[in-house]
Amino acid sequence: MRFMLLLKGDPPPGAMPPAHLVQAMHDYDSELAKAGVLLAAEGLWDSSQGARVIYAKGERTVVDGPFTEAKELVAGFYLIDVKSPEEAIEWARRCPIDAAIPPGSDWEAVIEVRKVAEPTEITTITEEQAAHAEQFRLGRS
Repeated sequence: MRFMLLLKGDPPPGAMPPAHLVQAMHDYDSELAKAGVLLAAEGLWDSSQGARVIYAKGERTVVDGPFTEAKELVAGFYLIDVKSPEEAIEWARRCPIDAAIPPGSDWEAVIEVRKVAEPTEITTITEEQAAHAEQFRLGRS
């Protein structure tokens, strides 16, 4: 089962992660890789460098960042392949995201655990669509 661990937050514009956070995350990456569960891991730039494309009432509107609700934004992610939801949650519990919280601050660190929807689990998908989805997943478009 594949799960995405979404690391919530939005650093200040232009801020670089402190060295201790980079090291903690690299150590965690290594732990996931050694266990054979890591599929992908990336950090994201702050939302001031992003945009949203909003689809509403038949219109597409582009809104440039930064965005105000840091709790709702994603600062990075891990894609892991594990045997159960419980194992995914345990890996999320071990993530050193708390190293991103400045000492003495009341900031909150949140990791959202979401199961990846596999084509075989979508009851409305055709066999042709499932095969197509699998080709894209394997990078064979």
